[in-house]
Amino acid sequence: MAPDKRQTVKFLTATTIGVALLVLSGLTLTGTVISLVVVTPLLVLFSPVLVPAGIVLFLTTAGFLFSGGMGVAALSALTWIYNYVSGKHPVGSDKVDHARMRLANKARDVKDRAKDYGHYVQNKAHEVAQQATS
Repeated sequence: MAPDKRQTVKFLTATTIGVALLVLSGLTLTGTVISLVVVTPLLVLFSPVLVPAGIVLFLTTAGFLFSGGMGVAALSALTWIYNYVSGKHPVGSDKVDHARMRLANKARDVKDRAKDYGHYVQNKAHEVAQQATS
């Protein structure tokens, strides 16, 4: 079966584009290699200055990005807290309410246990005092 004209045109178009891209990638590789050959002596000469400068630039950039990220995190946390306090029920507020109720229940249990233990100690002290007087 002979291919029809449409398939032939598709094949020729794809081949032309492929060859053009292959030539462009070859030119880019050649330019990169020539640039490295020309710049390498300069990099070797200036490396005692460039390496510390690169480290300082990296640390400075990282510090600014970290600071900005922490600022965004703090701003979003404050926005969430404002929405929670104003009663708008932001995402996760049901978990906060549940945790608050569990803490309140545990605090009430600890308070009751402490009160019971206080009564127990008071009764024991009163018994010891009565035994000491008799």
